[in-house]
Amino acid sequence: MGEEQTTKVDSQTFAAKEKSSEKSFVIISEKKPLLQSEKDGNHDDSKDRDAEFARLELEKRLALIKAWEESEKTKADNKAYKKLSAVGAWENTKRASVEAELKQIEEDFERKKAAYAEKMKNKIAEIHKEAQEKRAIVEAKRGEHILKIEETSANFRATGNIPKKLFACFN
Repeated sequence: MGEEQTTKVDSQTFAAKEKSSEKSFVIISEKKPLLQSEKDGNHDDSKDRDAEFARLELEKRLALIKAWEESEKTKADNKAYKKLSAVGAWENTKRASVEAELKQIEEDFERKKAAYAEKMKNKIAEIHKEAQEKRAIVEAKRGEHILKIEETSANFRATGNIPKKLFACFN
């Protein structure tokens, strides 16, 4: 280590840092330049080596924890994405089923509507036919009645008699 500018970890403190409802720890280290006696080699190299080894072990542990945390977060995200995809697929399936049912109901309704419309048109045609028959009967009876009246009036003319019903009030 000798002449090169090195620093020694004087103290390490941990501070909690909040990040989107999760707590993670960040190492805040204070580093000081080595004292002159340490630069000259009057210090114990094993202490520096042990401190450096402890720092590396701590960094290794923190890196593993961070990797585990990221892995778990990724697993949670993937699991949530998979479930959301399943929910979306379920929703699409159910929506398609309901829309197909609605379409079937509309088709049935249209068929029934057409059948009822045809029945009503048939009823209208039947009513029109009956009305024509009744008109024909009325016209036939009217014609018969007119013929009967003409015969009776011809008979009155031939005989010279006057109808009794017409002047019943005068008799």
